[in-house]
Amino acid sequence: MKNKTTYIIATILLIFLFFISFTSILEDTLTFDETAHVTAGYSYLIKKDMRVNPEHPPLVKNIAAFPLLFLNLNFPSDSPNWTQEQPPRWWVQFDLANDFIYNSKNNPDKIMLFSRTVMILFLLLLGFLIFHFARKKYGNKAGLISLFLFSFSPTFLAHGRLINTDIGAAFGALLSFYFWLRFFEKPSKKNVLLAGITFGIALSLKFSLVLLIPTFIIITLVYALLQEKPLHQLLKYSLLSFLAGVIGMVFVVFPLYQYHVYNYPPERQARDAEYILETFGNRTIVNGIIYSSEKPFLRPFAQYFLGLFTAMQRVDGGNTTFFLGEISSGSFKSYFPTVYFIKETLTFHILTIISLALLFLYILKYRLFQRPIYALREYFAEFSMFVFMAIYWYTSINSNLNIGVRHLLPVFPFAFILVGGAISKINFSKSFKILLFALFSFQIYSVISIYPHFLAYFNETVTPQKGHLYVVDSNLDWGQDLKRLKNLLDEKEIDFIYIDYFGGGNLDYYLGEKNYKRWEGLNSPHDFPKGNWLAVSLNQLQGGRGIPVKGYDQRTDYYMWLNKYEPSYVIGYSIFLYYVD
Repeated sequence: MKNKTTYIIATILLIFLFFISFTSILEDTLTFDETAHVTAGYSYLIKKDMRVNPEHPPLVKNIAAFPLLFLNLNFPSDSPNWTQEQPPRWWVQFDLANDFIYNSKNNPDKIMLFSRTVMILFLLLLGFLIFHFARKKYGNKAGLISLFLFSFSPTFLAHGRLINTDIGAAFGALLSFYFWLRFFEKPSKKNVLLAGITFGIALSLKFSLVLLIPTFIIITLVYALLQEKPLHQLLKYSLLSFLAGVIGMVFVVFPLYQYHVYNYPPERQARDAEYILETFGNRTIVNGIIYSSEKPFLRPFAQYFLGLFTAMQRVDGGNTTFFLGEISSGSFKSYFPTVYFIKETLTFHILTIISLALLFLYILKYRLFQRPIYALREYFAEFSMFVFMAIYWYTSINSNLNIGVRHLLPVFPFAFILVGGAISKINFSKSFKILLFALFSFQIYSVISIYPHFLAYFNETVTPQKGHLYVVDSNLDWGQDLKRLKNLLDEKEIDFIYIDYFGGGNLDYYLGEKNYKRWEGLNSPHDFPKGNWLAVSLNQLQGGRGIPVKGYDQRTDYYMWLNKYEPSYVIGYSIFLYYVD
């Protein structure tokens, strides 16, 4: 395929990706985490103070909040949720977000539109990087196949439009990986510098990308030992890798965090660190962070490591999760393999199986298992990608934080590239072209048919209508459909409802304070006034209908009484509206 044709098709795919992503957000409400992220990002830019949301690096939040600087917004600087005279509880960031987005005479829909548009542009940049990586490594066909799988990935269409750090993690992992491999191929000063800078960028996008460190250690060791004079090369590449790591920390992480703690009072930074890490097990680490928080040169690093260890503490602590009818605050070992399968398209899984079968046959044909050194040298990039994916998968499966397929996003670009590369090597006979056309057409139909509700996508083994029987939270219900609920109420002339809502929307703003009353799931059903409407977010509903696993001691049966009712309306797959008579 000619380069010109390749770039034309790639451009069409990226334009389509922008169009479908942008138009799909127009009736959305801000999701649960988005409110905290956009508020934190805006506060960082105007206040140079990172007291809010330190458990995520600032770079994605800065990017999402940047266009808000041109909207002349009001920021609630006098709110106690900002001044935080007492050490902040975790929910203060959401209270501050509510103050900023809904209670400061700002336009929430405009805030969402501007910030999400930037995230969509970020999504396109990731798409181009996937295309460039695959094309550079495997050729034009591979670049287009990889870009197609990305452009019609329901997971990226769902989360690439949102203001969260997961799309940043996918971009950072691939960007850093690309330049690290370039540094191996040609360890020039320029490539070491680029490897270090992109590594620092990755660390500034999401804390889970610290998993690049063991990945780079392993692949650097293997690459060096595959060269002539392996011990000499090991010393050389170890020193250059260490230098790249220092460059990332000193020339990216340090100045970025320096800006973000510039107006953050040192004594408050130390106080907040002590409070946030109060239950962290290793007190030597905690004391080191508290000490460094009041030392001018060390403060940026203290804030970075506060966030890193806060994230680790969060992962270790877990989150209440509904999965296959059960409720747990710990991990389900089958959670991520299951959501990976049911939340991505069958076309992608079929192509993955074909690719793995081709790999197996290729290994047998050329007896690569008898020539491991040759295989590693010849396919070092593939080996490196598999190492990162294996480490990320292993860590995710053993994590206690089971709240969405989005946490696997960093491995997706590598999977798209490897599958694109494998499929492109097949002889494109007429029958294979027909098969590919059928599979790609099926993927397009499968994904477009759920537009604009990409967050609620489940493949044909489950279907969106039954997805809530498997998982909820950011896999399905993140509060995105509150505005659509309001539109339905207007259409059906329903003047008043009870509501149990999960998400980032403000009920007063969207429904009007006289048109609803909050309903708590733990309330007795006997207290619900008959002859009224009840809207329940599926995250809340399934949390009150799941079976607790052994050791989970919270009540989980409080919505069983709704089992005798069928929802009168389903709003965007994430809110059930019942008429209770």
